[in-house]
Amino acid sequence: MTKTDFNYHLPQELIAQFPAEPRDHSRLLVLDRKSGNLEDKYFFDITDYLLPGDVIVINNSKVIPARLYGRKSTGTNVEILLLKQIGTDTWECLVRPGKRLHIDTEVFISDKLSAFVKDYLEDGKRIVQFHYPQDENFYTILDEVGKMPIPPYITKELENNDDYQTVYAKPLGSAAAPTAGLHYTEELLQKIKDSGVEIAEVTLHVGLGTFRPVKENDITKHIMHTESYSIDEHNASTIQKAKDEGRRIICTGTTSCRTLESVYSKHNCICSCHEDTSIFIYPGYEFKVMDALITNFHLPESTLIMLVSAFAGYDHTMKAYEHAVNEKYRFFSFGDAMLIQ
Repeated sequence: MTKTDFNYHLPQELIAQFPAEPRDHSRLLVLDRKSGNLEDKYFFDITDYLLPGDVIVINNSKVIPARLYGRKSTGTNVEILLLKQIGTDTWECLVRPGKRLHIDTEVFISDKLSAFVKDYLEDGKRIVQFHYPQDENFYTILDEVGKMPIPPYITKELENNDDYQTVYAKPLGSAAAPTAGLHYTEELLQKIKDSGVEIAEVTLHVGLGTFRPVKENDITKHIMHTESYSIDEHNASTIQKAKDEGRRIICTGTTSCRTLESVYSKHNCICSCHEDTSIFIYPGYEFKVMDALITNFHLPESTLIMLVSAFAGYDHTMKAYEHAVNEKYRFFSFGDAMLIQ
């Protein structure tokens, strides 16, 4: 299949600029992937589609305020986006303007924080080392000077950084939110648990690999960036037991899906591990773990809509997106959701 097969028309006004309030009052399009039948609901209706014994898998990674602004000694403005920590004070980053930042160029970010470019990587990435007082914590400084890395199609400044975090976010590490989880409230999660549904947590630190544009028209030539994930013993056991017993495993978001499919592809089971993945899922892929998917509406020609098409079927997916546009659903990170089962 080609990249253009996954294009669709989206009016600009349907790109959500803020989350629903309350979160679970976002809309929910329910897609039966066997029949293609569609139902228009609200996210709080999701309990109507869950069965006792189901396991919902969530990605508990927490977004860091990864966008930093500083200046060179010449006065040139510099933007640094943290992607992946590779050492105590060293990160893979995207920098702008990249061509003007040579090795050992110093960028002054605040009176506590400065940055030095240490090496060049492919795709315009840089290795950046940060300097700050020894008695200070890097993440504390980030909270003071960093900005949330919201996507460029969200043009309004966040009034509250927590709007771009799931209510269950724990370990810091993501450069973007696992946005399918933004629809849950603590009250809805409790209602789900009370109905006999188990909730299992995995951690995949979302990098730019998830959102990197597909440049090759032949999608099989696209290469994903590597992202790190982990599952502890308790959650791995919960998921594997459900699989062994034939109970449904419902992934919240493409990141949870990619985590489980990566683990099972490597180990032939769901086990405790801490590894990297660059798995790219597109039509023709045979799912090994996931039985249902909760996801948002994704950008045209993105790897995310390709994953959805692999699971729901290409025709069903494109018809669902056409329906969502016609019914004026809200799209992308702060937009509405789909349940595909």
